[in-house]
Amino acid sequence: MQPSGPSEVPAETVRVARAAFPKGSLAIRVRDELGPLFSDEEFADLFPARGKPAWSPGRLALVLVLQFVEGLTDRQAAEAVRARIDFKYALGLELSDPGFDFSVLSEFRDRLVEADAGLRVLDGILAAAGEKGLLKTAGRARTDSTHVLTAARDVVWLERVAETLRSALNTLAQAAPDWLAEVAEPDWFKRYAARAEDSRFPKARTQRDEMGLRIGRDGTRLLQAVWSRTAPQELGTLPQVEHLRQMWVQNFHQVEGEVRRRDPKDRPPGAICLVNPYDPEVRNSVKRDVAWAGYKVHLTETCEPDIPNLITNVDTTDATVPDVSMTEVVHAQLARAGRLPTEHLVDAGYVDAHVLVSARRQYGIPLTGPVAAAISHQAAAGDGFTADDFTIDWEAEQVTCPGGKTTTCWGPDRSPEGTPVIRVRFAGGLCRPCAVRERCTTSKLGRRLTLRPRQEHEALRQARAEQDTDTWKTRYNTHAGVEGTISQGINRCGLRRSRYLGLAKTSLQHQLTGAAINLVRIDAHLTGTPRARTRTSHFAALSPAEPKPGGAEKGLPPN
Repeated sequence: MQPSGPSEVPAETVRVARAAFPKGSLAIRVRDELGPLFSDEEFADLFPARGKPAWSPGRLALVLVLQFVEGLTDRQAAEAVRARIDFKYALGLELSDPGFDFSVLSEFRDRLVEADAGLRVLDGILAAAGEKGLLKTAGRARTDSTHVLTAARDVVWLERVAETLRSALNTLAQAAPDWLAEVAEPDWFKRYAARAEDSRFPKARTQRDEMGLRIGRDGTRLLQAVWSRTAPQELGTLPQVEHLRQMWVQNFHQVEGEVRRRDPKDRPPGAICLVNPYDPEVRNSVKRDVAWAGYKVHLTETCEPDIPNLITNVDTTDATVPDVSMTEVVHAQLARAGRLPTEHLVDAGYVDAHVLVSARRQYGIPLTGPVAAAISHQAAAGDGFTADDFTIDWEAEQVTCPGGKTTTCWGPDRSPEGTPVIRVRFAGGLCRPCAVRERCTTSKLGRRLTLRPRQEHEALRQARAEQDTDTWKTRYNTHAGVEGTISQGINRCGLRRSRYLGLAKTSLQHQLTGAAINLVRIDAHLTGTPRARTRTSHFAALSPAEPKPGGAEKGLPPN
């Protein structure tokens, strides 16, 4: 790469662009307001010191963002650079510049993925916005997640194992063709030479089961051959062979020397279970009434009324990662980038006792989100005594119940999830003669309490008390606007489905999506486009009922 500094837009390009776009366009306005967003030096480490000169990586980064702004394919994006005046203006190119071959975009994305450099694109736009006073981090921010479908198509179990075996065979045919020719059984060429989708699976259950066992035997035979003494040692390290091994361990086992399919109870949990032969990092997950195979993306944005709401952090995980495990990750990333808000509004899934405490202690920010109610049969009954009704003396390590009885049976422990808790026990002799026993416990052994450590316990009590107030509800209504961000990402940038295979490439897609949405919002701010309001159907508008909290304007971006 031969890096060059930011260049001015050629005079002829300016003249023609002004004539062709008298009212301007997004690409032109962004260039005028923010200037050159990226420099070649920012991506110099992605290229070797010697070799064929590369097309400007700073310009390629902007092309990737504009590609997501308009939902273009690689061919369409390369054609836009070659033929569109506004693209040439944004990139600072001469009108006669021929651009580049569309394959350059794929190669540049691969470089970004290998170096985990996708965040540089998002940061470049945020830095330029900050210099122009369009980014305010010392305010409120909101975070939410949504599911992302894998780019690979769904497959049934038979096709999953058959395609996994076929992929391993194709890889071995390239790595050790002579060895595989000796090992492969004659029927394998008929069964696995073509894609499984091109063949017809039997309809009868018994025949399908027999076919699955046959595939299992063939895969077991191949794995035994790969790890035999006569096989080249490097074959066992091939990614497709390792994928085959994991798939077979999860789906098959040997009983008295015979290959059998594992029973459902004998299979691994969903968090590690392979579900797709084309994308090994995909996992199945369920959230409320939504079930999907793929990933999950977490978006964090600013939410101030007088400046554009810009996405400041994007995280992509596999589908099984719970939201609550990402709260501290998001805070750490915002802190490193210097974008910590003064208040963080989150969905209920991001809130737990330990994150309430850590957000205050480590970063000095209040975490605002619905806290789950206490789970006990007393709480469900509505008139029973919950843990909040007990008086706790933390220094003396003793608890007094609503009936006036005090216990010192206090012991530190761990919950099934591994978090620290405190177990408190009231002896049966104390509880049985109690006048309010029916509202407290039905156990003959006495009341049992499980408490969080003091800071977490008090944080939960305070949060539960605050969220019942009108002030808290009014403040939290602002969080609803993040749903508009997710909707904009889905409708404009294809956020719902991954364009690529693998977690790393999907993560890059989401970082580019965040950068693209930021450009769209900056342009809407420059043109004075008002923020969209929550859509209400004509029939719903006739309802005499009071609108729900957050039903008025949520500060949603224009679609």
